[in-house]
Amino acid sequence: MTIFHFLDLLGTAAFAISGALFAMNKKMDPFGVFIIAFVTAVGGGTLRDMLIDRSPVAWMGDLTYVYVIFIAVILAIILRKKISYLSKSLFLFDTIGLGIFTIIGTEIGVQSNLHPIISVSLGMLTATFGGVIRDTLSNEVPLIFHKEIYATACIIGSVTYLLLNELNIDRNMIHILTTLMVIVVRLIVVKFKLKLPTFYS
Repeated sequence: MTIFHFLDLLGTAAFAISGALFAMNKKMDPFGVFIIAFVTAVGGGTLRDMLIDRSPVAWMGDLTYVYVIFIAVILAIILRKKISYLSKSLFLFDTIGLGIFTIIGTEIGVQSNLHPIISVSLGMLTATFGGVIRDTLSNEVPLIFHKEIYATACIIGSVTYLLLNELNIDRNMIHILTTLMVIVVRLIVVKFKLKLPTFYS
């Protein structure tokens, strides 16, 4: 297993747990918990693969993703009472998934010889669109559109990836550094309650 594949599965597990915790917080039944976890974990990657005509879609071509999601959901359900602060756990797993999937999407764009701007867009889409589907299905305004600098953290991570890639740094080190960049940026944003300006009439 390559570090790339490992990170992809780790991000899938993190987002699946994030989605499961979110659904349980909404008091959904087990089926609802699994569906929300599933779309959170694979929604962004599915849209990415469809946009660049990458076939088959990752989770359809490798059932390991489905198994990882299923196991992550079961663990989240079993351990839910041991999680003292559900909101903090949700934030933690969501942030880990955000960091990993940003880099996964960006690298796929680079490997597909797409323009850097498109690669950055793919990184952001891969990381955020699962959450958009999750929030939409749960009748929430998607997090990306309000409250926090969410997508901006993805863009910073993607640009960092592209810059380090041009320097021919070891690929495994690039993955680790850029994933940490996204995570750290989001933690700083939340810690200091930084926000983009909002517009209203």
